[in-house]
Amino acid sequence: MEALLEEFRRYLTTEKQASGNTVTSYLHDASAFCLWAELKKEADCAKVQRGQVEQYFTLLETDGKSTATIQRVRASLTDFFRNMQRRGVIAHNPVKGIAICAAKPKAPVTLSMDEVERLLAATNKETGPKGRRDAAMLELLYATGMKASELIQLDVQDVNTRMGFVHCRSARAERTIPVYPEALRILDSYIQNVRIYMAADPRQQALFLNLSGDRMTRQGFWKIIKQYADLAGIQKDITPQMLRHSFALHLLQNGADLHSIQRMLGHTDIATTQTYARLYQNELQQAYQRFHPKAK
Repeated sequence: MEALLEEFRRYLTTEKQASGNTVTSYLHDASAFCLWAELKKEADCAKVQRGQVEQYFTLLETDGKSTATIQRVRASLTDFFRNMQRRGVIAHNPVKGIAICAAKPKAPVTLSMDEVERLLAATNKETGPKGRRDAAMLELLYATGMKASELIQLDVQDVNTRMGFVHCRSARAERTIPVYPEALRILDSYIQNVRIYMAADPRQQALFLNLSGDRMTRQGFWKIIKQYADLAGIQKDITPQMLRHSFALHLLQNGADLHSIQRMLGHTDIATTQTYARLYQNELQQAYQRFHPKAK
């Protein structure tokens, strides 16, 4: 089993060029399935048939897993067995043809402008280099709508504070995103006055560093955003993705067109971006029903 999983890791990282989060999730799903297959007295997970895979999906459903989670597991196992099929380990992909009911998409959860302002202002309560670094991270995340994984992967050379943009790289695409002046000011101050003293190694290229002088981790950033949500008195279960959603919705509310938002978010399909248009329309409808005297 270990050899199959290690080969799957290599396939995901080098051939598919999946993101770190995808690699972690897919390996977890494949490993869990292999352990289950072994407990079912199969010699190894390469010998299971379609019936066993269907049984596994039924088990996940019985255990209360969401449709979205089961769909992800299906995608993970499809790639896992496809890789084995390509290498001649198995003749057929046992996941092929198995259908999972489509999950009803959840509406993005966003912050109001007041909540965003309170979150950003909460960094002033943390004095010293940490607070200035945290302010730069949160301000840049809201300014650009990047994912948390993209934010922590930024290097110093990806930022041009003089021209007012940041160059964002992901596993599948690159894009250049403008940054508003206040975020540029806070970011430039961090780079010039804080980061230089935080770096443990002068050759370190990472833009955002932890207190050990190494690149900030995704888990570390999650703790940071939770900390300031508490300080700001925000009751929502805040995540970095929530700031990305808020970025898109607030741009739309202030007149930005969907194609521009799509480019800034890095969406390959405009249909993904249209989720925010539907959310905006729902908000307008609710406001109309609430405030128009003839609508009550």
